Amino acid sequence: MTPATRGGGLRGRDLLLVLVINLAWAGNFLTSAFALREIPPFLFVAVRLTILLSALAWFVRKPAPGQWPLLIAVALFNGVLHFGLSFWALHLAGDLSSPAILMQSYVPMAALLAWWWLGERFGWRTGLAIAVSFAGVLVLGFDPIVLDQPMSLVLMLVSALFLAIGTVLMRQLTGLNMVSQQGWTAIIGVLPLLALSAIFEPGSFQALREASWIGWSGALYSAVFASLFGHGLYYVLVQRHPVAQVTPWLLLTPVLAVVLGLLFWGDRPGPRLWIGGAMVLGGVLLIALRAMAKLRPLPTAEEC
Repeated sequence: MTPATRGGGLRGRDLLLVLVINLAWAGNFLTSAFALREIPPFLFVAVRLTILLSALAWFVRKPAPGQWPLLIAVALFNGVLHFGLSFWALHLAGDLSSPAILMQSYVPMAALLAWWWLGERFGWRTGLAIAVSFAGVLVLGFDPIVLDQPMSLVLMLVSALFLAIGTVLMRQLTGLNMVSQQGWTAIIGVLPLLALSAIFEPGSFQALREASWIGWSGALYSAVFASLFGHGLYYVLVQRHPVAQVTPWLLLTPVLAVVLGLLFWGDRPGPRLWIGGAMVLGGVLLIALRAMAKLRPLPTAEEC
């Protein structure tokens, strides 16, 4: 029985796998935030991708003929622009909660891009959910903790837009499994990230040499647990269930990231962040549920 025909939703062991995936991705916000105190963002992503490549190099397969331009574009949008800006936003933010929630805005962005770019249609309920999500971003943006670092909000939204573009492009890739996609993202992305670090992060390589175990552990966690472990388990799940049935559960990631921020980062979200965050995640959940009702794939991506 294929994932597309299997019904009944997630149960038992698969729900446990979902929880593990969400914990791994939520933990990435916390460990990376600590590491970014020592390693500048673009260089941090380059180190992460280098570690990832060292683990995946032997398993990377060549793309099909004619897929190279699309693959390069996906790697640049997702691996360089999205990751680079999202970690920059996390570095600037005074909290974990707002970056974790704002990243989810890529879902309504991707839905709009698929409508405009690929001609995919959606009903009024999905349109309402998109509007609620974007309204939530506006509400969240006026929380004092976000207003203290407005550039973090701007960078995360731009990062989410790049991720939305990358995920729409990714849907047109053929013949590459998740391992090869991650491997090529690392191969293509490392040199541009090193160049960006050299230009925009003076002294970054000296900072890397002086980084403690906290900085290196954060990069290792990000590569091994968030990318290899988290995406590996996600791949197992989508082999058993339609993607549309799995993606609503991934909204646990920002919720758990908020919890980690409260417990270990000292986050104190105000009412605007709670209300705006609920609107963003509620809108994303409605989009996911509408996709699940039609068993239509919803864009998914690694968390941070």
